[in-house]
Amino acid sequence: MESIAVWQGATLGGIVAWILISSYLNVTRKLRSFLQPWVAHHVIAGTPLSIQIQKYQHWFFDALFSGLSCVVSVPFYTAFLPLLFWSGHGRLARQMTLLMAFCDYLGHIIKDMVSAPRPSSPPVRRITATKDEEDNALEYGLPSSHTLNTVCLSGYLLHYVLSYIQHEDVSMKFVGLALVCLLVGLIGLGRIYLGMHSLIDIIGGLGIGLVILAFWLTVHEHVDNFIVSGQNVTSFWAALSILLFFAYPTPEIPTPSFEYHTAFNGVAFGIVSGIQQTYHQFHHEAVARIFTPQLTISNFVGRILVGIPTILLVKFCSKALAKWILPGVSNTLGIPIKSTNYIPTLNGNGKKSDESKQSGYIQRLFFSQQGSFDVDTGIRFIQYAGLAWSVVDLVPSLFSHLNL
Repeated sequence: MESIAVWQGATLGGIVAWILISSYLNVTRKLRSFLQPWVAHHVIAGTPLSIQIQKYQHWFFDALFSGLSCVVSVPFYTAFLPLLFWSGHGRLARQMTLLMAFCDYLGHIIKDMVSAPRPSSPPVRRITATKDEEDNALEYGLPSSHTLNTVCLSGYLLHYVLSYIQHEDVSMKFVGLALVCLLVGLIGLGRIYLGMHSLIDIIGGLGIGLVILAFWLTVHEHVDNFIVSGQNVTSFWAALSILLFFAYPTPEIPTPSFEYHTAFNGVAFGIVSGIQQTYHQFHHEAVARIFTPQLTISNFVGRILVGIPTILLVKFCSKALAKWILPGVSNTLGIPIKSTNYIPTLNGNGKKSDESKQSGYIQRLFFSQQGSFDVDTGIRFIQYAGLAWSVVDLVPSLFSHLNL
């Protein structure tokens, strides 16, 4: 028990120390002044390559690369991961969720720390086929999140599948690796073709993704054991989630990156807290899995029909509850508050300005330049934590009562 408390305290204490030291020494600005000019130079130097690739413009390539970008986007994974939990592959689902949160956090930290530009459009032609892609275009460039996430998640999925089937055939491993490399290559090429990234962004995403994947394959067993059978799991993860907000760097100008991190930070907390409470009921290794007599296709479809509306309802209710509770608590404690998005009456001019669009960062994580608590961060965190909790706790309880 004492050793557990020691490493948890050391971890949280280390993050606090980093926050204080990096803030005092202004680490973000110093790193940016060193890295940003170098990256920007390579973005400009890569423009002719982007234009050359885009000379092969065709509606088929537009559709192919736009579709692939959607398939490996954060919204897609957010929709796909609940199905993975409900299919009986809980271990894979929770590892993919936490890895996704880890990739999302580190990728956006680097984006906002370096604050490097995307390829200039024009001359590069930028294709944003979805609202998600339009939001992505507002972020900084290095590294390519799509490339980074694809390397990590497809690489981990390959590792899991090979471990699960315990197949020693070298040819099977080669085919799996070739498919992963093909997917990563198409994603990287597609991001350049769509005008969303330059070559340096893709190389950065690939390199950082490989480092994260190697690290995760080293620690994933320890992380999983801690979540399912550790002590002080929920309290530790709650403290970690809050500290990660404060450890986030300040970009040159606001982008949607911090909002994405806040959402997935909430998802990770909801999954961890829910799994820790219900592992022996719904998520142990002996649960029914899809394509077995215990979980037929019809039952799985029934789970989807029950589960999807339920988690959407919980997300809506969590958001409404947070919008009602957080302002009241803040007023009771005498904390000045504002909202840049969710509560128009708390916004000074009643509309969302570009300057205040982002709630977060080390010196204004919750406090804006006017000294007000930006309640949107808390609301966003709570609504996604509620959604994730319902995926692994509330919805499996409904499945049990409905014999699904």
